[in-house]
Amino acid sequence: MGVERGLAANTLAAYRRDLARYSNYLAAEGVSRPGDVTRHHVTGFAQALSDGSDGGTPLGVRSAARTVVAVRGLHKFWALEGTTTADPASDVHPPMPGKRLPKAITVDEVTRILEAAGTDTATGLRDRALLEFLYSTGARISEAVGLDVDDISLQPAEHGPAIVRLFGKGSKERLVPLGSYGARALDAYLVRGRPLLAAKGKGTPALFLNARGGRISRQSAWTILKAAADKANITKDVSPHTLRHSFATHLLEGGADVRVVQELLGHASVTTTQVYTLVTADTLREIYAAAHPRALG
Repeated sequence: MGVERGLAANTLAAYRRDLARYSNYLAAEGVSRPGDVTRHHVTGFAQALSDGSDGGTPLGVRSAARTVVAVRGLHKFWALEGTTTADPASDVHPPMPGKRLPKAITVDEVTRILEAAGTDTATGLRDRALLEFLYSTGARISEAVGLDVDDISLQPAEHGPAIVRLFGKGSKERLVPLGSYGARALDAYLVRGRPLLAAKGKGTPALFLNARGGRISRQSAWTILKAAADKANITKDVSPHTLRHSFATHLLEGGADVRVVQELLGHASVTTTQVYTLVTADTLREIYAAAHPRALG
């Protein structure tokens, strides 16, 4: 089912966990065959996701919604394949999460983090290159750590920005430019850092390597960013996705068209990207209120 839908590996892993929980719930309810599942079972499971009455961890709205989507997909698949004659989940809708504004940090805060990242060592050059890359491209952390060296084209400056090939959700490919700061940091890492790390490994094509010469993990990338934020005395919660949010917000604040930002982020729908315009609209209101002589009073 996951192959047919072209789901990303991380999404597939989450769906497997979701459906394993559903299977355990049905077993506890005495249901052993797909054809015996009723709408009552599906709605009962949806409620259990919120209150933990099935013995599992109570989930937030977004996680519960994802799980219900997985269950709906399973029953739809069974019905289409003829495993069941009806789809008991067809009219069970996932809970709707409230609209949460993405959390961005200021340009100054980003700069402080980037300047605090890394030293002139192999891992230090990697850390600076990784964080510069994340902010310069707006890449998801899974996209960044999944990159191979061949996915990068560092052209001379006179030919324009460097180009990076990213593989997003569902293995969808997109090309994004890499700014000069990111390109310089990446070049320094490739010339002076990566060869030293690669010598400790087994010849992986991965772009960002760990201290043992293997592909760096998402958790390690998070740790690198956290260390840089702490060193820069940033008290806000900062994650790799914060840099992605900041990338989009700063582009829009600089006048970029929302559809261009959509392409850079790899969003399938511009509706997903438009949430960032709410953030910049709040910024505009604050500036207007502070600067216009007749804004308040």
